[in-house]
Amino acid sequence: MTWQPQSLPTDHPPVASGKVGVLICNLGTPDSAEPKAVKRYLGEFLSDRRVVEIPAIAWQPILRGIILNTRPKKSAHAYSQVWTEEGSPLAVITRNQAEAMQKRLGGGVLVDWGMRYGNPALGDRIEKLMQAGCERILLAPLYPQYSGATTATVVDKAADKLREMRWQPSLRTLPPYHDDPLYIDALAKDVARQIDALSFEPEVLLLSFHGMPQRTLELGDPYHCHCQKTSRLLQERLKRPDLRFRTTFQSRFGRAKWLEPATDTVLEEEGRKGTRRLAIAAPGFSADCLETLEELAIQGREQFTDAGGEDFAALSCLNTSPAGLDMLEGLVRRELAGWI
Repeated sequence: MTWQPQSLPTDHPPVASGKVGVLICNLGTPDSAEPKAVKRYLGEFLSDRRVVEIPAIAWQPILRGIILNTRPKKSAHAYSQVWTEEGSPLAVITRNQAEAMQKRLGGGVLVDWGMRYGNPALGDRIEKLMQAGCERILLAPLYPQYSGATTATVVDKAADKLREMRWQPSLRTLPPYHDDPLYIDALAKDVARQIDALSFEPEVLLLSFHGMPQRTLELGDPYHCHCQKTSRLLQERLKRPDLRFRTTFQSRFGRAKWLEPATDTVLEEEGRKGTRRLAIAAPGFSADCLETLEELAIQGREQFTDAGGEDFAALSCLNTSPAGLDMLEGLVRRELAGWI
């Protein structure tokens, strides 16, 4: 007897399967530069127990009673200074990175993007990829240096979504790449290109990373060490003996002790002690955002020049530069090995 394949029931719903997806992830952004949208975003962001490691019973009254009634207006003003016709710079650049990866990887892979906080939500994007037939998904948090408050919370959010799903995709996560030769080479090429295009020769290059409470280092978070290694490798790769390098940490919040030295303090210190020409780069950010476009490029310039500095330049992040996209494609292809 010859075996005959059984046909599906006539009422069987169509099922897409067998595809591979890539989900580019970044921190997040409000839906608009209005205080109401910023308040909603900050409420989600600052309620994450990995971001603020204070017991909720003590933290939530402070957050809901004070911070969310005072900070959104100030933050909305900052966002309004960098907002574009297309929307949030971080969202626009992350979308463009995903679209570029789709072109580079071809039709065998579906590439999408999402945000840990705000929209598009990671859970929604995972579900969308699954519905498109992606049974295997590479989760790609674009955080070169690992921290529990960044990479880990992306994985947490993805797990929350998987917990709801009957049919789960298989997940891989892009590892931190703070010392990866692809990343260091991309940084060196792009930073050198931008420095060479300046109308002045900087005496100092500040490498500013997002700050974290000192307590995170003491509890075993590798973030501080990852930042220091990135700085050391970048300095070695750039080979500019006439340029003085300093590693700093920005975006302090609250009264707790944070990683030092602080970027704003160093900018003022350099201006006061006679540095006249300074450039600043933000290697820990994969895309320009509020922290680079407003905090560094606008506030940083004022801090440096008010202290006596003259020429100042805030360098762009890797964004969708050729070096940045080459790096991202290389990292993603390596992690997709065996799937494509």
